Amino acid sequence: MRNPASFITMITDYLQQGDVLPAPQLRRLGLLYSSYRLVISIFFVVMSYITTHDDGSLLLPSLLSQTALSIYVLVSFGLFNLFYVINKLPSEQLALGLTLDIIMLSLLLYTNGAPDLQLTLLYMVVVAASFMLLQASQAIIITLLAVIFVIYQQFFYAITNSMSLADLVDALLISFSFLAVGFLSWSISQRLIHVEKMAIQQAQEVNRLSHINQEVISQMHSGVMVIDKGDIVLANTATYQLLGLKNMGTDTSAASEISPLTAKNRRYRDWLRPTFYRKKSRPIQTNKAMISVQQQIQALHLPLLESCSSVAAGLSRNFIYDLPVEITTALIHKLRVQIIPLKDNSQLVLLEDLQREQASAQQLKLASLGQLTASIAHEIRNPLAAISQASQLLMEDSMLEVANTSVAMSLDHHDMAGNHELYKIIFAQTKRVNRIIEDVLKLSRQQSPNQQPIAIVSWMRQFLVNYFSDEVTLQAYSHPIIEFDTHQLEQILINIINNGLRYGQRVDPEAGVEVEIYNKQNNVIIDILDHGRGVDAAHLKQLFNPFFTTDKAGTGLGLYLSQAFSEANHAHLRYAPEHKKSCFRLIIPALSLASDNIGD
Repeated sequence: MRNPASFITMITDYLQQGDVLPAPQLRRLGLLYSSYRLVISIFFVVMSYITTHDDGSLLLPSLLSQTALSIYVLVSFGLFNLFYVINKLPSEQLALGLTLDIIMLSLLLYTNGAPDLQLTLLYMVVVAASFMLLQASQAIIITLLAVIFVIYQQFFYAITNSMSLADLVDALLISFSFLAVGFLSWSISQRLIHVEKMAIQQAQEVNRLSHINQEVISQMHSGVMVIDKGDIVLANTATYQLLGLKNMGTDTSAASEISPLTAKNRRYRDWLRPTFYRKKSRPIQTNKAMISVQQQIQALHLPLLESCSSVAAGLSRNFIYDLPVEITTALIHKLRVQIIPLKDNSQLVLLEDLQREQASAQQLKLASLGQLTASIAHEIRNPLAAISQASQLLMEDSMLEVANTSVAMSLDHHDMAGNHELYKIIFAQTKRVNRIIEDVLKLSRQQSPNQQPIAIVSWMRQFLVNYFSDEVTLQAYSHPIIEFDTHQLEQILINIINNGLRYGQRVDPEAGVEVEIYNKQNNVIIDILDHGRGVDAAHLKQLFNPFFTTDKAGTGLGLYLSQAFSEANHAHLRYAPEHKKSCFRLIIPALSLASDNIGD
């Protein structure tokens, strides 16, 4: 059989495996217990002065009782203030307080002169609190201290009052009840701690998933809005970018993690953390910011808001939204809008840039065109080369014959000159067909762009020096950095500037081309301006279609190729009819912006 010491050691080791409450919760419960102690001590003092004899006369406490009760009130008040003021070492403070509780209750039990059931029950409260709030070893010490005091008091009372030792059985039962209450309290506290840990883990997991969800939505290229009864309650970063809105609600102060939200916002906070960011914190959206979003959308995109509001609850809808002219200076000019009903009768609005769909369609076009050109280019270029070479030989022969023909044979001379002009036309048209094939082959061989950072102003200066004379002037209002394939950027600019020089000099032989660089909405804008008559409104929709041209000598692939190169570099090439001059605008996302209003 095991000896009592090993049995006690086994129980102690088992209890040591338990967990204790976390410090914040321990402090809250400690304050609650300190308040309870203060109330009990004051209650004892009051009850000691209102107790009466059987004849109705007051039963005043003895001096020892008054002293003990006064000390207990002072100790309770001091422990409460100590625990309230000092945040450190809550477990040590509680251990000290519970030990003093056992001592003071034993002193009160001694001054009472006889066993008191009420005080015995208060012992059990102290024992239960020690097992709930302290480590098992500390709780066992306090419990044993209570057992020793109770048994000693019973022995002392039995000896001094010739009391039967049979009453000691009650003291032993009380002692065992202390241990039983302590063990049950410890078991209950361990269960509560385990449940709380599981709840904390579940909350952390939910919070982690919420953060992942928020991060995914904030990084989406599609705009996400939630509209409830016509009010916009949430909007992510992409919504601002797609709709050209100004970010009016950014709060860079780190004073608080959560900013005030309306009741509507709070419902969606765990689903989507909105667009505004604090220093090194989660993205936060304030009520003030949401009001700003509402006002901006009502001012700039009222048809969009009305279209969303017109959809009945529980129904979905898809449509294409054309951005206003003042917004289309950005990279996006058409949006696909998808409205999805939510369970609380609000609406989830998804905004997608049609440029991405158009880019995918563009790639399919190029793939089909590449297959076509790969199969027929060789078959076309061989006979075309023979025709070109034959026309060159005929031109040379006709020039020799014209030179050898005498003046007397003027009629034959005139016929030969006419044939020479026809040969020149044949040769020129073969060159034009060859240029078309070359342009088509460029499209079919198009590879992924080799993008690299470019300081666009300094690069543009060197480019104009290399390819153009004083006919082109540069005006820079900022010095941004972009990311682009330099070879493809050269092809775009050469094509557009050459077109501008050609059409502008038809109006004024001395006309040149102007290039302007500036920033707008986190984009770099490159405007190529010429003095030509511009593009007719009837031709705007077909301007970037392949093989469309109004120039008899053109192939109709220059602008199409330029736009393809632009979209491959995540840029956008468009004609700006709102400009006073004939203007082609290249819009490129900026890597960094530096506005210093420098004109070159």
